[in-house]
Amino acid sequence: MSASALAQFGTKHIAKGIGRLSNEIIESGSGSYLTMVGGRKMLDFTTGIGVANLGHCHPAVTKAAQSQVAKLVHGQVNIAFQKPYLDLVQSLKPLMPHKSLDTFFFWNSGAEAVEAAVKLARHATKKQNIIVMQGSYHGRTFGTMAMTRSKTVYGEGYAPLMPGVFSVPFPYCAQCSIANHSAGKYSFDNCCMDPILQLELLLKRETAPSDTAAIVIETVLGEGGYVPPPPHYLARLRELCDKNNILLVADEVQCGFGRTGKMFAVEHWGVRPDIMIMAKGIANGFPLSAIVSRKELMDTQKPGSMGGTYAGNAVSCAAGAAVAKAFQDERILENVNARGAELKGTLDAAKADSRTGSMIHNVRGMGLMLALECVAGHGYASKIQARCMEKNMLLLTTSIYDTIRFIPPLNITKEDMAKGCQIIKEAIEEVAAGEKPAETGTKGLAPE
Repeated sequence: MSASALAQFGTKHIAKGIGRLSNEIIESGSGSYLTMVGGRKMLDFTTGIGVANLGHCHPAVTKAAQSQVAKLVHGQVNIAFQKPYLDLVQSLKPLMPHKSLDTFFFWNSGAEAVEAAVKLARHATKKQNIIVMQGSYHGRTFGTMAMTRSKTVYGEGYAPLMPGVFSVPFPYCAQCSIANHSAGKYSFDNCCMDPILQLELLLKRETAPSDTAAIVIETVLGEGGYVPPPPHYLARLRELCDKNNILLVADEVQCGFGRTGKMFAVEHWGVRPDIMIMAKGIANGFPLSAIVSRKELMDTQKPGSMGGTYAGNAVSCAAGAAVAKAFQDERILENVNARGAELKGTLDAAKADSRTGSMIHNVRGMGLMLALECVAGHGYASKIQARCMEKNMLLLTTSIYDTIRFIPPLNITKEDMAKGCQIIKEAIEEVAAGEKPAETGTKGLAPE
Protein backbone atom coordinates (compact mmCIF):
# COMPACT_ATOMS: atom_id res chain seq x y z
CA MET A 1 0.00 0.00 0.00
CA SER A 2 1.40 3.42 -0.95
CA ALA A 3 2.00 6.16 1.62
CA SER A 4 -0.97 8.17 0.36
CA ALA A 5 -3.20 5.08 0.46
CA LEU A 6 -2.04 4.30 4.00
CA ALA A 7 -2.81 7.90 5.06
CA GLN A 8 -6.29 7.63 3.52
CA PHE A 9 -6.83 4.33 5.36
CA GLY A 10 -5.78 5.98 8.65
CA THR A 11 -8.06 8.96 8.07
CA LYS A 12 -10.98 6.61 7.50
CA HIS A 13 -10.44 4.15 10.33
CA ILE A 14 -8.72 6.07 13.16
CA ALA A 15 -10.79 8.16 15.58
CA LYS A 16 -11.47 11.65 14.24
CA GLY A 17 -10.97 13.07 17.73
CA ILE A 18 -7.20 12.67 17.36
CA GLY A 19 -5.70 15.89 16.03
CA ARG A 20 -2.65 15.49 13.81
CA LEU A 21 0.03 17.92 12.75
CA SER A 22 0.70 16.04 9.52
CA ASN A 23 -0.58 13.12 7.46
CA GLU A 24 2.96 11.88 6.93
CA ILE A 25 3.53 8.30 8.13
CA ILE A 26 6.48 7.77 10.46
CA GLU A 27 8.50 4.65 9.68
CA SER A 28 11.50 5.00 11.97
CA GLY A 29 13.34 7.34 14.30
CA SER A 30 16.98 7.77 15.25
CA GLY A 31 18.39 10.47 17.48
CA SER A 32 17.05 13.86 16.43
CA TYR A 33 15.45 12.61 13.21
CA LEU A 34 12.30 10.86 12.02
CA THR A 35 12.14 9.06 8.68
CA MET A 36 8.79 8.84 6.93
CA VAL A 37 7.40 6.15 4.68
CA GLY A 38 8.76 7.18 1.31
CA GLY A 39 12.15 8.20 2.74
CA ARG A 40 11.59 11.82 3.84
CA LYS A 41 13.90 12.59 6.78
CA MET A 42 12.80 15.32 9.21
CA LEU A 43 14.61 17.06 12.06
CA ASP A 44 12.33 16.52 15.05
CA PHE A 45 11.84 19.45 17.42
CA THR A 46 8.72 17.83 18.91
CA THR A 47 10.18 14.59 20.40
CA GLY A 48 6.71 13.05 20.52
CA ILE A 49 5.55 16.08 22.55
CA GLY A 50 8.43 16.01 25.00
CA VAL A 51 8.63 12.23 25.43
CA ALA A 52 11.70 11.01 23.50
CA ASN A 53 13.91 13.36 25.50
CA LEU A 54 17.03 11.32 24.77
CA GLY A 55 16.26 11.14 21.07
CA HIS A 56 14.54 8.39 19.17
CA CYS A 57 15.70 4.82 19.87
CA HIS A 58 18.44 5.80 22.31
CA PRO A 59 20.87 2.84 22.22
CA ALA A 60 21.08 2.23 25.97
CA VAL A 61 17.33 2.54 26.50
CA THR A 62 16.64 0.28 23.53
CA LYS A 63 19.10 -2.32 24.81
CA ALA A 64 17.57 -2.29 28.29
CA ALA A 65 14.06 -2.77 26.91
CA GLN A 66 15.14 -5.53 24.53
CA SER A 67 16.89 -7.36 27.34
CA GLN A 68 13.88 -7.06 29.65
CA VAL A 69 11.47 -8.37 26.99
CA ALA A 70 13.42 -11.64 27.03
CA LYS A 71 13.11 -11.92 30.84
CA LEU A 72 9.69 -10.62 31.89
CA VAL A 73 7.20 -8.43 30.02
CA HIS A 74 4.36 -8.28 32.52
CA GLY A 75 4.47 -9.29 36.16
CA GLN A 76 1.58 -7.14 37.53
CA VAL A 77 2.32 -4.93 40.48
CA ASN A 78 -0.45 -6.36 42.70
CA ILE A 79 0.97 -9.89 42.38
CA ALA A 80 4.54 -9.38 43.60
CA PHE A 81 7.50 -7.05 43.48
CA GLN A 82 9.22 -6.80 40.09
CA LYS A 83 12.96 -6.22 39.92
CA PRO A 84 12.77 -3.50 37.19
CA TYR A 85 10.20 -1.62 39.32
CA LEU A 86 12.53 -1.68 42.33
CA ASP A 87 15.54 -0.83 40.15
CA LEU A 88 13.72 2.25 38.87
CA VAL A 89 12.84 3.41 42.39
CA GLN A 90 16.52 3.04 43.34
CA SER A 91 17.52 5.02 40.23
CA LEU A 92 15.04 7.85 40.75
CA LYS A 93 15.20 8.35 44.51
CA PRO A 94 18.60 10.15 44.49
CA LEU A 95 17.39 12.42 41.68
CA MET A 96 14.37 13.78 43.52
CA PRO A 97 14.34 17.54 44.20
CA HIS A 98 13.81 17.01 47.94
CA LYS A 99 14.80 14.16 50.24
CA SER A 100 11.24 13.91 51.59
CA LEU A 101 10.10 12.59 48.19
CA ASP A 102 10.94 8.98 48.87
CA THR A 103 7.86 6.84 48.10
CA PHE A 104 6.72 6.05 44.55
CA PHE A 105 3.73 4.77 42.61
CA PHE A 106 4.03 4.02 38.88
CA TRP A 107 1.23 4.14 36.38
CA ASN A 108 0.98 4.39 32.58
CA SER A 109 0.11 7.92 31.42
CA GLY A 110 0.42 11.46 32.64
CA ALA A 111 -3.33 11.84 33.11
CA GLU A 112 -3.44 8.69 35.24
CA ALA A 113 -0.62 10.01 37.38
CA VAL A 114 -2.45 13.32 37.87
CA GLU A 115 -5.51 11.38 39.00
CA ALA A 116 -3.33 9.32 41.34
CA ALA A 117 -2.04 12.57 42.86
CA VAL A 118 -5.58 13.89 43.33
CA LYS A 119 -6.64 10.57 44.84
CA LEU A 120 -3.75 10.71 47.30
CA ALA A 121 -4.33 14.37 48.18
CA ARG A 122 -8.03 13.92 48.83
CA HIS A 123 -7.55 10.78 50.88
CA ALA A 124 -4.62 12.07 52.94
CA THR A 125 -6.22 15.41 53.79
CA LYS A 126 -9.86 14.23 53.98
CA LYS A 127 -10.69 17.31 51.88
CA GLN A 128 -12.23 17.45 48.41
CA ASN A 129 -11.45 20.62 46.47
CA ILE A 130 -8.56 21.06 44.04
CA ILE A 131 -7.20 24.37 42.77
CA VAL A 132 -5.55 24.50 39.33
CA MET A 133 -4.02 27.21 37.18
CA GLN A 134 -5.63 28.88 34.19
CA GLY A 135 -3.72 27.73 31.11
CA SER A 136 -2.82 24.37 32.65
CA TYR A 137 -3.01 21.02 30.90
CA HIS A 138 -3.40 17.86 32.99
CA GLY A 139 -5.06 15.33 30.67
CA ARG A 140 -8.22 14.13 28.94
CA THR A 141 -9.77 11.70 31.45
CA PHE A 142 -12.90 12.92 33.21
CA GLY A 143 -10.95 13.99 36.28
CA THR A 144 -8.16 15.69 34.36
CA MET A 145 -10.51 17.29 31.82
CA ALA A 146 -12.03 19.14 34.77
CA MET A 147 -8.56 20.29 35.79
CA THR A 148 -7.32 21.26 32.31
CA ARG A 149 -7.75 24.99 31.59
CA SER A 150 -5.53 25.52 28.54
CA LYS A 151 -8.19 25.19 25.81
CA THR A 152 -11.91 24.45 25.82
CA VAL A 153 -11.55 21.75 23.13
CA TYR A 154 -10.43 19.16 25.68
CA GLY A 155 -13.64 19.29 27.73
CA GLU A 156 -16.19 20.82 25.37
CA GLY A 157 -19.35 18.73 25.18
CA TYR A 158 -18.28 16.18 27.82
CA ALA A 159 -19.91 17.58 30.97
CA PRO A 160 -20.57 16.87 33.76
CA LEU A 161 -16.92 16.63 34.75
CA MET A 162 -15.34 16.00 38.14
CA PRO A 163 -16.68 18.53 40.67
CA GLY A 164 -14.66 20.44 43.24
CA VAL A 165 -12.15 22.03 40.84
CA PHE A 166 -11.37 25.77 41.02
CA SER A 167 -8.94 27.83 38.97
CA VAL A 168 -6.79 30.91 39.44
CA PRO A 169 -4.50 32.83 37.08
CA PHE A 170 -0.98 31.54 36.44
CA PRO A 171 1.61 34.37 36.55
CA TYR A 172 1.82 34.80 32.77
CA CYS A 173 3.63 38.13 32.75
CA ALA A 174 3.68 38.51 28.94
CA GLN A 175 -0.14 38.60 28.99
CA CYS A 176 -0.62 40.35 32.34
CA SER A 177 -2.78 43.47 32.02
CA ILE A 178 -1.23 44.96 35.16
CA ALA A 179 2.34 44.55 33.87
CA ASN A 180 1.40 45.75 30.38
CA HIS A 181 -0.09 48.96 31.77
CA SER A 182 2.48 49.67 34.50
CA ALA A 183 4.90 51.75 32.39
CA GLY A 184 7.64 49.23 33.13
CA LYS A 185 7.09 49.08 36.89
CA TYR A 186 6.11 45.40 36.72
CA SER A 187 7.62 42.68 34.57
CA PHE A 188 8.70 39.05 34.70
CA ASP A 189 11.67 40.00 36.89
CA ASN A 190 9.48 42.16 39.14
CA CYS A 191 6.09 40.44 39.17
CA CYS A 192 3.11 42.26 40.62
CA MET A 193 2.11 38.96 42.30
CA ASP A 194 -1.54 39.56 41.49
CA PRO A 195 -1.98 35.78 40.95
CA ILE A 196 -1.14 35.26 44.65
CA LEU A 197 -3.74 37.89 45.59
CA GLN A 198 -6.31 36.16 43.37
CA LEU A 199 -5.52 32.85 45.06
CA GLU A 200 -5.95 34.37 48.51
CA LEU A 201 -9.30 35.80 47.41
CA LEU A 202 -10.38 32.43 46.01
CA LEU A 203 -9.71 30.82 49.38
CA LYS A 204 -11.95 33.43 51.01
CA ARG A 205 -14.72 33.51 48.39
CA GLU A 206 -15.11 30.07 46.82
CA THR A 207 -13.16 27.22 48.43
CA ALA A 208 -12.23 27.50 52.08
CA PRO A 209 -8.86 26.10 53.12
CA SER A 210 -10.72 23.57 55.26
CA ASP A 211 -12.30 22.21 52.05
CA THR A 212 -9.18 22.46 49.84
CA ALA A 213 -6.98 19.40 49.50
CA ALA A 214 -4.35 20.61 47.05
CA ILE A 215 -3.09 23.21 44.63
CA VAL A 216 -1.91 21.51 41.44
CA ILE A 217 0.49 23.48 39.25
CA GLU A 218 2.57 22.73 36.20
CA THR A 219 5.90 24.05 37.45
CA VAL A 220 6.42 25.51 33.97
CA LEU A 221 3.13 25.97 32.14
CA GLY A 222 3.09 23.49 29.23
CA GLU A 223 0.18 23.52 26.79
CA GLY A 224 -0.62 27.00 28.07
CA GLY A 225 2.45 28.42 26.36
CA TYR A 226 5.72 27.19 27.92
CA VAL A 227 5.55 29.87 30.59
CA PRO A 228 8.00 29.77 33.53
CA PRO A 229 6.79 31.39 36.75
CA PRO A 230 8.51 34.61 37.77
CA PRO A 231 11.03 34.70 40.63
CA HIS A 232 9.54 34.22 44.13
CA TYR A 233 6.11 33.07 42.91
CA LEU A 234 6.55 29.39 43.79
CA ALA A 235 8.03 30.32 47.17
CA ARG A 236 4.94 32.45 47.87
CA LEU A 237 2.74 29.56 46.76
CA ARG A 238 4.55 27.19 49.14
CA GLU A 239 4.07 29.64 52.01
CA LEU A 240 0.37 29.94 51.25
CA CYS A 241 -0.04 26.15 51.18
CA ASP A 242 1.78 25.75 54.49
CA LYS A 243 -0.29 28.50 56.11
CA ASN A 244 -3.57 26.91 55.03
CA ASN A 245 -2.70 23.21 55.38
CA ILE A 246 -3.02 22.61 51.62
CA LEU A 247 -0.82 20.17 49.69
CA LEU A 248 1.32 21.55 46.86
CA VAL A 249 1.35 19.22 43.86
CA ALA A 250 3.94 19.86 41.12
CA ASP A 251 2.94 18.50 37.72
CA GLU A 252 6.31 17.89 36.05
CA VAL A 253 4.93 15.70 33.25
CA GLN A 254 6.26 17.97 30.50
CA CYS A 255 8.85 20.10 32.26
CA GLY A 256 10.53 17.29 34.21
CA PHE A 257 13.39 14.96 33.33
CA GLY A 258 15.91 17.58 32.29
CA ARG A 259 13.75 19.61 29.95
CA THR A 260 14.46 22.94 31.68
CA GLY A 261 18.15 22.34 32.38
CA LYS A 262 17.69 20.78 35.79
CA MET A 263 16.42 17.27 36.42
CA PHE A 264 13.12 18.72 37.63
CA ALA A 265 11.98 22.27 36.99
CA VAL A 266 11.03 22.90 40.61
CA GLU A 267 14.76 22.78 41.45
CA HIS A 268 15.22 26.20 39.83
CA TRP A 269 13.27 27.76 42.71
CA GLY A 270 14.23 25.42 45.56
CA VAL A 271 10.61 24.76 46.48
CA ARG A 272 9.49 21.45 47.99
CA PRO A 273 6.33 19.89 46.55
CA ASP A 274 4.27 17.55 48.70
CA ILE A 275 3.52 15.40 45.66
CA MET A 276 5.30 15.42 42.30
CA ILE A 277 3.91 14.01 39.06
CA MET A 278 6.17 12.54 36.36
CA ALA A 279 5.59 11.02 32.91
CA LYS A 280 6.65 11.72 29.29
CA GLY A 281 10.47 11.66 29.44
CA ILE A 282 10.62 9.19 32.33
CA ALA A 283 11.08 6.20 29.97
CA ASN A 284 11.85 7.90 26.63
CA GLY A 285 8.70 6.65 24.89
CA PHE A 286 7.69 3.57 26.83
CA PRO A 287 4.33 4.05 28.60
CA LEU A 288 5.15 5.01 32.18
CA SER A 289 4.19 7.68 34.69
CA ALA A 290 4.68 8.17 38.40
CA ILE A 291 3.84 10.10 41.49
CA VAL A 292 6.26 10.53 44.37
CA SER A 293 5.53 11.84 47.85
CA ARG A 294 6.68 11.45 51.41
CA LYS A 295 6.05 8.10 53.05
CA GLU A 296 3.69 9.44 55.72
CA LEU A 297 1.26 10.61 53.02
CA MET A 298 1.56 7.51 50.84
CA ASP A 299 1.08 5.23 53.87
CA THR A 300 -2.40 6.66 54.54
CA GLN A 301 -3.74 4.60 51.62
CA LYS A 302 -4.99 1.08 52.29
CA PRO A 303 -3.40 -1.83 50.38
CA GLY A 304 -5.51 -2.51 47.32
CA SER A 305 -6.66 1.08 46.88
CA MET A 306 -3.91 1.70 44.31
CA GLY A 307 -2.82 -0.43 41.37
CA GLY A 308 -3.61 -1.08 37.74
CA THR A 309 -3.23 -3.88 35.23
CA TYR A 310 -0.23 -2.36 33.46
CA ALA A 311 0.95 -0.05 36.25
CA GLY A 312 4.75 -0.06 36.46
CA ASN A 313 5.17 -2.43 33.51
CA ALA A 314 8.48 -4.30 33.70
CA VAL A 315 9.73 -3.27 30.24
CA SER A 316 8.83 0.38 30.80
CA CYS A 317 10.55 0.35 34.20
CA ALA A 318 13.70 -1.17 32.70
CA ALA A 319 13.69 1.59 30.08
CA GLY A 320 13.16 4.18 32.84
CA ALA A 321 16.17 2.96 34.79
CA ALA A 322 18.27 3.18 31.61
CA VAL A 323 17.07 6.75 31.09
CA ALA A 324 18.13 7.76 34.60
CA LYS A 325 21.56 6.19 34.06
CA ALA A 326 21.99 7.93 30.69
CA PHE A 327 21.44 11.32 32.32
CA GLN A 328 24.43 10.68 34.53
CA ASP A 329 26.68 8.89 32.04
CA GLU A 330 26.13 11.29 29.13
CA ARG A 331 26.04 14.60 31.05
CA ILE A 332 22.68 15.40 29.51
CA LEU A 333 21.95 18.49 31.60
CA GLU A 334 25.15 20.18 30.45
CA ASN A 335 24.05 19.69 26.86
CA VAL A 336 20.56 21.01 27.61
CA ASN A 337 21.94 24.27 28.94
CA ALA A 338 24.48 24.69 26.14
CA ARG A 339 22.08 23.90 23.29
CA GLY A 340 19.28 25.83 25.00
CA ALA A 341 21.41 28.96 25.04
CA GLU A 342 22.04 28.56 21.31
CA LEU A 343 18.38 28.14 20.46
CA LYS A 344 17.25 30.98 22.70
CA GLY A 345 19.94 33.16 21.16
CA THR A 346 18.40 32.52 17.73
CA LEU A 347 14.92 33.44 18.99
CA ASP A 348 16.15 36.54 20.83
CA ALA A 349 17.99 37.66 17.69
CA ALA A 350 14.80 37.30 15.67
CA LYS A 351 12.94 39.50 18.16
CA ALA A 352 15.73 42.10 18.04
CA ASP A 353 15.89 42.09 14.22
CA SER A 354 14.01 45.02 12.65
CA ARG A 355 12.83 42.74 9.83
CA THR A 356 11.16 40.20 12.10
CA GLY A 357 10.82 41.74 15.55
CA SER A 358 7.47 43.38 14.86
CA MET A 359 5.80 39.97 14.56
CA ILE A 360 7.23 38.59 17.83
CA HIS A 361 5.54 39.39 21.14
CA ASN A 362 7.69 37.36 23.54
CA VAL A 363 10.58 34.89 23.75
CA ARG A 364 10.72 32.79 26.90
CA GLY A 365 11.60 29.47 28.45
CA MET A 366 14.30 27.53 30.21
CA GLY A 367 16.78 24.96 28.94
CA LEU A 368 15.25 23.25 25.92
CA MET A 369 11.67 24.17 26.83
CA LEU A 370 11.40 27.37 24.82
CA ALA A 371 8.60 29.38 23.24
CA LEU A 372 8.19 32.10 20.65
CA GLU A 373 4.92 33.98 21.09
CA CYS A 374 3.86 35.96 18.03
CA VAL A 375 1.81 39.12 17.80
CA ALA A 376 -1.84 38.11 17.81
CA GLY A 377 -4.21 38.23 14.87
CA HIS A 378 -2.02 37.13 11.98
CA GLY A 379 -1.51 33.38 12.47
CA TYR A 380 2.26 33.83 12.34
CA ALA A 381 3.02 30.79 14.52
CA SER A 382 1.22 28.30 12.28
CA LYS A 383 2.82 29.88 9.22
CA ILE A 384 6.32 29.59 10.70
CA GLN A 385 5.55 26.02 11.74
CA ALA A 386 4.37 25.12 8.24
CA ARG A 387 7.39 26.78 6.62
CA CYS A 388 9.69 24.75 8.89
CA MET A 389 7.86 21.58 7.86
CA GLU A 390 8.46 22.45 4.22
CA LYS A 391 12.15 22.60 5.17
CA ASN A 392 11.92 19.11 6.73
CA MET A 393 11.65 20.15 10.36
CA LEU A 394 8.83 19.29 12.77
CA LEU A 395 7.59 21.94 15.23
CA LEU A 396 4.48 22.33 17.39
CA THR A 397 2.37 25.32 18.26
CA THR A 398 0.67 25.64 21.63
CA SER A 399 -1.60 27.86 23.75
CA ILE A 400 -4.62 30.00 22.89
CA TYR A 401 -2.05 32.64 22.05
CA ASP A 402 -0.09 32.48 18.79
CA THR A 403 2.86 30.51 20.11
CA ILE A 404 5.45 28.02 18.86
CA ARG A 405 7.07 25.65 21.33
CA PHE A 406 10.48 24.13 20.80
CA ILE A 407 11.04 20.62 22.24
CA PRO A 408 14.20 19.17 20.66
CA PRO A 409 15.97 16.12 22.10
CA LEU A 410 17.96 16.96 25.21
CA ASN A 411 21.05 15.29 23.70
CA ILE A 412 20.79 17.03 20.33
CA THR A 413 24.23 17.67 18.87
CA LYS A 414 25.67 21.13 18.34
CA GLU A 415 25.56 20.50 14.58
CA ASP A 416 21.89 19.50 14.55
CA MET A 417 21.00 22.45 16.75
CA ALA A 418 22.80 24.79 14.32
CA LYS A 419 20.83 23.22 11.47
CA GLY A 420 17.58 23.66 13.37
CA CYS A 421 18.34 27.27 14.28
CA GLN A 422 19.07 28.06 10.64
CA ILE A 423 15.74 26.57 9.50
CA ILE A 424 13.87 28.50 12.21
CA LYS A 425 15.65 31.75 11.30
CA GLU A 426 14.84 31.32 7.62
CA ALA A 427 11.22 30.44 8.30
CA ILE A 428 10.67 33.48 10.52
CA GLU A 429 12.28 35.78 7.95
CA GLU A 430 10.25 34.30 5.08
CA VAL A 431 6.95 34.63 6.93
CA ALA A 432 7.86 38.20 7.88
CA ALA A 433 8.52 38.87 4.19
CA GLY A 434 5.00 37.72 3.34
CA GLU A 435 5.49 34.17 2.14
CA LYS A 436 2.40 32.00 2.65
CA PRO A 437 3.18 28.33 3.23
CA ALA A 438 0.53 25.62 3.22
CA GLU A 439 -1.47 25.23 6.41
CA THR A 440 -0.64 22.38 8.75
CA GLY A 441 -3.17 19.61 9.23
CA THR A 442 -4.40 20.89 12.59
CA LYS A 443 -4.07 24.60 11.81
CA GLY A 444 -1.92 25.02 14.90
CA LEU A 445 -4.19 23.08 17.22
CA ALA A 446 -1.72 20.34 18.09
CA PRO A 447 -2.45 18.27 21.20
CA GLU A 448 -1.06 18.77 24.76
